[in-house]
Amino acid sequence: MTDFGLAGARVLVTGASRGIGEALARGFAAAGAHLHVLAEDVGIEAVAATLSDIAARPVKAWRCDITDEARLGSVMAQIGPLDVLINNAGLELLTPIRDESPEVLANFRRIVDINVTGTFLVTRHAVRQMADGGRIVNTSSLWGRSAEAEFAAYVASKHAVIGLTRTLAKELGRSGIRVNAVCPGWIRTEAALRSASTMAALHDTTEQAVIDSVLAAQSMGGLLEPADIVNLYLFLASPLSANITGQSIVIDRGGLLA
Repeated sequence: MTDFGLAGARVLVTGASRGIGEALARGFAAAGAHLHVLAEDVGIEAVAATLSDIAARPVKAWRCDITDEARLGSVMAQIGPLDVLINNAGLELLTPIRDESPEVLANFRRIVDINVTGTFLVTRHAVRQMADGGRIVNTSSLWGRSAEAEFAAYVASKHAVIGLTRTLAKELGRSGIRVNAVCPGWIRTEAALRSASTMAALHDTTEQAVIDSVLAAQSMGGLLEPADIVNLYLFLASPLSANITGQSIVIDRGGLLA
């Protein structure tokens, strides 16, 4: 295993109860970090217990809706000093422009609130608790560098995460705090498979047909698994990437080629 120089680093991973976030938390635990994991759902407790056993050190779980500023402030104060923040919490749902139902508008607002405002709020608290030389890695998306029909809120929010990343890299660079974004392509997660299923139903096709079209656009075959992207986050959070900031790095098996 690569030594990323993260032993003893104080790390917070948000959205860590499943999927990409859980895989990232496992990676940081294995790298020897002093780890905090945060999510809105109760599953975060089980993840922390499992990681504590694997790492042979306590991993602290926090339940919090990152759009609840009062609760978030209380949690962050208890977490204390940080070296690394991984902003991974997010929500992905379809929001078709021609669907004028109240549900779509509510989903649009909720997606932007979590993916953009929530990321901003967590980062604002974390920066107060981060010494010079801290590292922030935001999860954007392949669709933050491209687009997909009927995902207006998600695509817009992930473009916004890249804009936020670039702005904060400029704003915090003089303090030695680096800010980068990772833009994953299609990964075998609950959220991605749910989107594939919804897209299939909307277009009267099958989930497998949707996935096949994704794979056909990639230079390399096969869906990514969450564990496949962990090392990129570890690298961006580590001293190995000391001269990299303000970047949005795509990891998608050669789909976007940008």
